[in-house]
Amino acid sequence: MIEIRRTHTHVEDIFHEFGPVAAQPLKRGFIAAVLTNPFAGRYVADILPMMEALNAVGTQMAHQLLAAMAVPAERIESYGKGAIVGAAGELEHGALWHVPGGYAMRELLGWSGDRAAYMAGKGEAKTGQPGNALSIVPSTKKVGPPGCALDVPLTHINASYVRSHFDAIEARVPGGPLADEVVYLLAMSCGPRVHARVGGLKANEISKWDGLR
Repeated sequence: MIEIRRTHTHVEDIFHEFGPVAAQPLKRGFIAAVLTNPFAGRYVADILPMMEALNAVGTQMAHQLLAAMAVPAERIESYGKGAIVGAAGELEHGALWHVPGGYAMRELLGWSGDRAAYMAGKGEAKTGQPGNALSIVPSTKKVGPPGCALDVPLTHINASYVRSHFDAIEARVPGGPLADEVVYLLAMSCGPRVHARVGGLKANEISKWDGLR
């Protein structure tokens, strides 16, 4: 069911956005995997087996992205995910990435809980203190042609309301997805926007807002 044609990784360092040069540049990146879409060109009611099969893909991609960024897991402060479905597929094929992509990053970054409980519709058991990737991973998806771009949202790994970390990274894969393919994406960032200054909850205040995700 899983047939990967290519992977594509992008890492960037942002020194400034027309303001003062940051003391430490913002490092962020994404990884994309171009897969054959086994449901392309037809409607299939039960697509959940594909979600299960994607778990290993998500884990591998999360580790590859962290290695490409060349930082320890403790440096990652925000994350996001997305999917681009080829023209012969449907949006729901992109939604299959929700669990495999999101939980792969969260588990890599220290979250401990019950993924199976979530899959069974029982919510999730969150454990640990801030620093355990407690926040849901934001996502977006679309049906698009080869080479189209997707703005993948990024939010703080422990509290989605941290304004300084509201961001997005533009992701694209040259030549993908073809009509019978789907591109699955993961994105990570090592900090806030380089000139963040719009107030709100700060990253170092998250522990004061227990339960705020």
